[in-house]
Amino acid sequence: MTQNYQNLIQTIESVRDDVEKAASGNKAACARVRKAMQEVKNHAQEIRKEMLELRDSGGGD
Repeated sequence: MTQNYQNLIQTIESVRDDVEKAASGNKAACARVRKAMQEVKNHAQEIRKEMLELRDSGGGD
C-alpha cells in the first residue's frame, strides 16, 4: 500500500475520539475534526494522483 493511504487511515483513526466529542458540543474538538478532514482530503487527492499515474503507466492490472 502507498504511504499516502497509510497516512489517510492513520488520520481517520486519530480523529475518532474528537468526532464523538464534537458531536456532544465540544468546540475545540470541532476545530480538530475540521483540520483532520482537510488532511483527509489532501491524502485522498494524493492517492487519486498515484492511481492515475499507475493507470497511465500500464501498471496495476
